[in-house]
Amino acid sequence: MRSVLFACNMNSVRSPMAEAVARHILPEEIRVGSCGVYQGAPDPFVADALKEGGYGPAPEQSRSFGACDIEKFDRVIALTPEAATEARKLHPKVAFWEVENPTDTYGSEVDLRAAYARLRDQLAERIRSELL
Repeated sequence: MRSVLFACNMNSVRSPMAEAVARHILPEEIRVGSCGVYQGAPDPFVADALKEGGYGPAPEQSRSFGACDIEKFDRVIALTPEAATEARKLHPKVAFWEVENPTDTYGSEVDLRAAYARLRDQLAERIRSELL
């Protein structure tokens, strides 16, 4: 594998976090990117969770499938069912990883930050086990 693209719904939480974690874990020669079915806005909790975990920043700009050269990636990993459906229209090698959506968390800010940290750690574990 020379490149991997992570995709979710808005490219604001799951896929940019996966991109940042993968850039840290995978060898430098593997190109990593992210996009969404739609273009969203960066989520500040993503930046905090990545920093707390010792990872580099997420991409500053959200991208949609339309703004991404999906065919230039060897593999697409969809992190939502909607992204999997869209990616399968555009690419022959799509895997679906079911991961937590921290924005579904209700409770205090502590609860919310814990959900983002769980997602970060879940992504790191999956990237290490399936992409290394």
